[in-house]
Amino acid sequence: MLYYVAMQINIPETLDAERVETIKAAERSRAIEIQETGKWPHLWRVVGQYANVSIFDVESNDELHQLLSSLPLFPYMSIQVTPLSRHPAAI
Repeated sequence: MLYYVAMQINIPETLDAERVETIKAAERSRAIEIQETGKWPHLWRVVGQYANVSIFDVESNDELHQLLSSLPLFPYMSIQVTPLSRHPAAI
């Protein structure tokens, strides 16, 4: 199943800067790990925002939730998920 996932990151300004850098490093590692499995085939940054849009290719809603909630920045994300299906005019 394919999903379009939009993630907006909202880290509180009160969070310690060193802690933020630690979380960001862990986020990068986890994102790469998921991408290497083929379950996160597309990841794009949204210009001018601390946000990204992605395509996930997973077996179920539960698997997508598990992957998203495993991201270290998950507690600071606003996430919108849109299930996708093949368009009849796609070649």
